[in-house]
Formats: sequence, structure tokens, C-alpha cells
Amino acid sequence: MQEGVNSHLDTIEADVVIVGGGPAGCTCALYASRAELKTVILDKNPDVGALAITHQIANYPGVSTEMSGEQLLKLMRDQAVQYGTDYRRAQVFGVDISGESKIVYTPEGTFKAKAIVLASGAMGRPASFKGEANFLGRGVSYCATCDAAFYKDREVAVVGVNKEAVEEAQVLTKFASTVHWITSNDPKEDDLHAQSLLKEPNVRHWSKTRLMEIKGNEGGVTGIDVKTRSEESQTSLDLEGVFVYMTGSKPITDFLGDQVAFKEDGGVVVDDFMATNVEGVWAIGDIRNTPFKQAVVAASDGCIAAMAIDRYLNSRKMIRVDWVHS
Repeated sequence: MQEGVNSHLDTIEADVVIVGGGPAGCTCALYASRAELKTVILDKNPDVGALAITHQIANYPGVSTEMSGEQLLKLMRDQAVQYGTDYRRAQVFGVDISGESKIVYTPEGTFKAKAIVLASGAMGRPASFKGEANFLGRGVSYCATCDAAFYKDREVAVVGVNKEAVEEAQVLTKFASTVHWITSNDPKEDDLHAQSLLKEPNVRHWSKTRLMEIKGNEGGVTGIDVKTRSEESQTSLDLEGVFVYMTGSKPITDFLGDQVAFKEDGGVVVDDFMATNVEGVWAIGDIRNTPFKQAVVAASDGCIAAMAIDRYLNSRKMIRVDWVHS
């Protein structure tokens, strides 16, 4: 990133700049602010992200199932702000983490910090089935671990044949009366997990079948249309939940370039303290591409990173950064 970018705009200096305002970023900000570190959250949009689009909370400790993900996230954000976090709506388009001061570039201005936290999350696959986007959070879900309990004794569909689809369908068998497993191709015979799923008494496998449309009304999903390769006409199924696993989520790292180390799956590499391979840079939440993408896991990451940052900055007190209000 070249010097002089956004030179006509404000430069804001802080102890910690957090890129992303999801549960990981908000928890990190809360702990950092309580440790009296001058903390800024840069959040592209509080209305997107895995937690923000969750219709109902099922398994966050201590939180009523009456609360939506959006409401829970607002509570987290407000609590961080209450303890001194400077929350800003801003799209990060680049960072320079090569020097002692970490620099974050946004259209609203440049942010300089002693420590930067990458908490931009992961981007879900684009909706590709008719009706999928319309009923997201109202019967369409990408997380059975999150939502399975809402479908106790109800019929649901799982779409996909990858490992994630198999694992999530297995979770649903413990709750749903029937799990319609829709696959475009048969699972491999040596896939022991898939073969075990097929033996579950409440699983109905729709082999060589495509999901054509997700249907519903104001109350949510009411059914789907599927087309089996060997059949001339479509089949309609009455059900209330559709879990889609066509491709995995992709960590949002476009603003980073190749400045940190990545795993083969695209997640940022971190140690036990959420530190990346670059000194002064941490990564938390779904940007790590963790196997369990849960809000409580992301919040845990944020807590660990904040405590590690506090320890790190306390060992570098000779470096002073002035807080500049814009």
C-alpha cells in the first residue's frame, strides 16, 4: 500500500484496530476496551454476517431463544461501545502491516494502531436455488448445529453430498422426523460417514436429484420441488426446513493480499493466542475457517486475542500512540 493514500482525510490513531464487527470482533473490543486500550471497530455492515442473519438463537449460553442473532449482536456491540470502543461503519480496502505501526485504509480515512485484529469473517456461498435467498433465516439455513432443535419432529431437507452436508444431516437425524437427503450424485461407497447416514431410519435419500425450488409463505418454508434424473416430472415435498451445503464458506481476506500466512483451505494461520505469523497482528472468528462456525467459538477467539494483545502492548509501553479524535 503506497504512502499518501487518503492523505486528505483524517488519520485516527489507536492501540487496537479491529476489522469486523461480528461476535469475534465485538468480544475482542469489549475485553480490549475494559483493559483501557484505545480500541476501534471498523465494520462494513452490521446487518450481514453469520450471526446477523440468524433468525433465532438456539445455543448461545444464557441467551433466550426468543432473541434473534441481530439482537444479540447489537447487545454485544453496545456493550463494547459502553466500555469505550469507537465503533465505525467503514469498508476496509487495504492494510499495511509490514511496519511497527499497522495501517488500515478505508474511504473514510486511515487508521494507525499498535495492534490489528482481523475479524472480517467468512462469506457464505451465493444463493443459487430459486427461493433460497427469499427464505434465508425463515426455513433456509446453512447451519444444522445452530438450528436443528427448531425442527424437532418436523420434516427437513439437506442438499449436498460433501462432508459438511453429511455431518450436518447426521445432527438433524436426532431432531427431525424425516431428513430428505438430496444429492446430485451418490456418495462414495468407501465414505463411511455417508454410508452410516444412509442407515439412519429417518433418512430418505434422493439420489441423482436436483433441488429446483424452495417454496413458502410469510411464515417461512412450506416445501420444495425436486427433479430426479430418471423421472420426467418434478416431485413436491412438504417440509419446513432446507439446509444447503453446496460449497464451503470462504474467509474474507481480499484486503490482506499475501501479507499473512494462510492454510490450504484459505483460513488465516494463528497460534494458541490467535496471533498470526506477523507480529502485532491477530486473527479471530470465521476468518480462521474453523470447523465449528459458532458465535460462542468466535467470541472465545475474541477474548483470547484481546488478553494476548493486552499482554503484548504492556510489554511495549515505551511506544506511545496519541488518540486523535476526528
